[in-house]
Amino acid sequence: MEFQHYSVLLNETIGQLNIRPDGVYLDGTLGGGGHAGEVLRRLSDKGHLFGIDQDEAAVRAASERLSSFGNKVTVIRNNYRNAVTVLKELGVDGLDGIVLDLGVSSYQFDTAKRGFSYRYDTVLDMRMDQRSSLSAKEIVNGYPESELFHIIKDYGEEPFAKNIAKHIVREREKKEITTTFELNDIIKNAIPAKMRQGGGHPSKRTYQAIRIECNHELEVLRDSLDEMISFLRPGGRICIITFHSLEDRIVKTVFRTNESPCICPPEFPVCTCGRMSKGKVITRKPVLPSKEELEENSRSKSAKLRTFERRGDS
Repeated sequence: MEFQHYSVLLNETIGQLNIRPDGVYLDGTLGGGGHAGEVLRRLSDKGHLFGIDQDEAAVRAASERLSSFGNKVTVIRNNYRNAVTVLKELGVDGLDGIVLDLGVSSYQFDTAKRGFSYRYDTVLDMRMDQRSSLSAKEIVNGYPESELFHIIKDYGEEPFAKNIAKHIVREREKKEITTTFELNDIIKNAIPAKMRQGGGHPSKRTYQAIRIECNHELEVLRDSLDEMISFLRPGGRICIITFHSLEDRIVKTVFRTNESPCICPPEFPVCTCGRMSKGKVITRKPVLPSKEELEENSRSKSAKLRTFERRGDS
């Protein structure tokens, strides 16, 4: 299957980046190369873009799609949590802009064997990086009931998390749970019939939770942002597209803390903690998809774009 991914909030993200033709940019979640391609079109021969993705299929597809840009682009297979370290090793001393599109690609959802979707009867997987030893199957069959409950409750915001965890443990004692449809049946049976009416597929929240745990998505995001902001050159911007409230909350909090890091009590006449602002939040409210985009791609509906700009005198 061809690697396809609709680039959500594409024009809005490119606009927010304030691209300099001779700048150095990072797309930390390269996917099919949609955002990267638009950045590259705006760069001169002196500009450069680094594209990072942990998914081998994405790296292969983006390398091919962006090959016409020649030596203006460097594609790397890695996790964006390692981006700053990798770029420093390549001699890069700062960036003029960063894009993170945190959504799972359409390719990942629609390729049955990857196990991201409850729509296909396939092996439980959900790994964005196929080199990882932790898959959805290991989580479902190996995590204690209490841990499953907390993951499904916290990462999936699933009201029936306790019952779903209980049903999973009960069923796996009979036999190992290996396929998506087996898991679907367990989740369905754990949710009261009247509560399954409307609100989408009953497995939706649980699959989101397991996927987040499998790929350490929130941990990676939380651990990466401060370093990425510090690696921006003066006036450089980081644009992040999130797809659920947990991601958005992390981005919003980190951006706000980097803008106003002072921890002195409000009654102090002057700051004594010494924490300096790294820049300013550009998007006081997140940028949302247009009506036209929502009509074209229903998967955009939960997308939010937030932007932070590095201080000019940093």
